Amino acid sequence: MDRTKVLLLFGGESSEHDVSVSSARNVFAAIDDDKYEVLLGYIDRHGKWWLLENFNLNVSTHDAPQLLPALGGKGFVTVPDHNIINPDVILPILHGRNGEDGTVQGLAQLIHIPMVGCDVTASGIAMNKLATKQILSANGIEVIPFEAHRDYEDIPDFGRLTMRLGSPIFVKPARAGSSVGVSKVRNESEFKEALAEAHRHDPIALIERAIPGRELEVAVLGTPPNHKVSGVGEIIPGEEFYSYDDKYATESSAQVVIDPELSDDMREKLRTTAMRVFEVLDCQGLARVDYILGKDDTLYVLEVNTMPGFTNISMYPKLWRQQGISYPQLIEHLIEDALNRT
Repeated sequence: MDRTKVLLLFGGESSEHDVSVSSARNVFAAIDDDKYEVLLGYIDRHGKWWLLENFNLNVSTHDAPQLLPALGGKGFVTVPDHNIINPDVILPILHGRNGEDGTVQGLAQLIHIPMVGCDVTASGIAMNKLATKQILSANGIEVIPFEAHRDYEDIPDFGRLTMRLGSPIFVKPARAGSSVGVSKVRNESEFKEALAEAHRHDPIALIERAIPGRELEVAVLGTPPNHKVSGVGEIIPGEEFYSYDDKYATESSAQVVIDPELSDDMREKLRTTAMRVFEVLDCQGLARVDYILGKDDTLYVLEVNTMPGFTNISMYPKLWRQQGISYPQLIEHLIEDALNRT
């Protein structure tokens, strides 16, 4: 039987390039070689696409051909040798801008190749934390109180903000992941620096209330109506908040707890809310819904990640492993979901 050709896309131009490479390395090691022929599509930091022969410890494009999309042709052309490759499906292990924001998803649609995960619209909305909050709020789903700031606007009055949102506050880019550009702020001087840092990554910054509580996550797999939710995981940060280093540094003391202690009612609320969020945003394939559970038991949706990490410490595969779905089985579920949508 012919194997399904999978173009594994990884790397990318965003600040999460290294996380993508680490995730893709895990996927490549776990994918079932008897069922799938994997083509390695590496996107470098400048946005050029390359077809790699091997997934070595240090990714190198030396002597590798470039990949150019054949729009409407269900494939790619290699340069300079002009070979045609025709993947059956694209598996994008990409994070951040020009990866999970709808851009690559749109390109796959124009090439006419199925892609794992959400489509253009859902990817773009979920990547934009401001749009996500606005849509969820309009549908009666609790989100953390916030204000938005655009880089061409005057700097907001810090006293007014803290009167409304309290202190401390979080400042973050509207369209970035892995806690890149996120700052916890307690005074006006820190606020101005944090706003400038957030705007280094995105023209829109979110200013949010810092809510003391527990960081909880739920995974969703499949496409409605055939989607399902995992159990609950908890992140216990090793730092003051779950920063980029706390997520990925080898010396991180953060803990990932699967099936934490919660009441049955709260556990069910987390799972049913994740299912509803997935449906409201019209997601497909996969997503991870992140929450803050306040000390008064108010549940706030923090954000929705349509391409969660697949590193050794990532929550998404751990949650499904707890449900009896192994890493190779999870990858197979994702690929088959994409193929069945065509």
